[in-house]
Amino acid sequence: MLTLNNVSKTYTDGTRALNNISLSLPVGMVGLLGPNGAGKSTLMRTLATLQTPDSGNIVFNNVNVLTASQSLRQQLGYLPQSFGVYPHMSCTALLHHIAALKNIRRHRASAQIEELLTLTNLTNVAGKRVSTFSGGMRQRFGIAQALLGDPKLIIMDEPTAGLDPLERQRLHSMLITLSKNKLVLLSTHIVEDIEHLCPHAAILMQGSIVDSGPMENLIAPMQHKVWETTHAPASGQILGERYHFGKALWRVYHPHTPSQDARSVQATLQDRYFFELARQESHNDL
Repeated sequence: MLTLNNVSKTYTDGTRALNNISLSLPVGMVGLLGPNGAGKSTLMRTLATLQTPDSGNIVFNNVNVLTASQSLRQQLGYLPQSFGVYPHMSCTALLHHIAALKNIRRHRASAQIEELLTLTNLTNVAGKRVSTFSGGMRQRFGIAQALLGDPKLIIMDEPTAGLDPLERQRLHSMLITLSKNKLVLLSTHIVEDIEHLCPHAAILMQGSIVDSGPMENLIAPMQHKVWETTHAPASGQILGERYHFGKALWRVYHPHTPSQDARSVQATLQDRYFFELARQESHNDL
């Protein structure tokens, strides 16, 4: 549905944000995972046609995005990591304004806005100015505006930021339902969200794709090589440390049992992510 071929972007200060990115993303939920500075926001801004790459090609539903950007914008819903609002406009008025910019007919827009206000739990504050909203309420408004117009491509950068657990759960259910016939590209630092929601994901580090594909394929290299132990291991790569009833537990990558008390555990996307982070840091230290 969305294909990127050798997409690169270097900023004027010399920062190479994207380095020959090639990806094929299917319909459904797709997770984009990477540390701060990996190039995730640059990639999403490029896909949203807010900036152009220096080289490469992007095709969405057989349309060249770089030469026919307006065609993509008519099918796009975008929630950036941060966004501004007009200070004196109410929630409903601002949604109608955005609907007009998206060229949605007024009667259709009114019906959609009512549905989205209910979906994002904003009906009771629809007449209030968005500039007075709390962080979580503003984030829910951002989700509502992204869904206006029934877009075929939805790009969300940290959509659960500022949401309480119930709102986060509600958003997850909504995204799963929406993704049945759309491409929903989700970027978040919450690795578990991507593993639970997305059947397909890509790992991005320092502007390059480390790996991408079905979730099972991303986790497969770690299977039968992840262990949990109550003692700091002398060998192997530490993937994380957690506490259970005040006692430390280390999660370790090792082809064989790293210590006598180590037990084999099910590998996760977070294990793969931390493994790649450590490998990247080790490479940078050379």
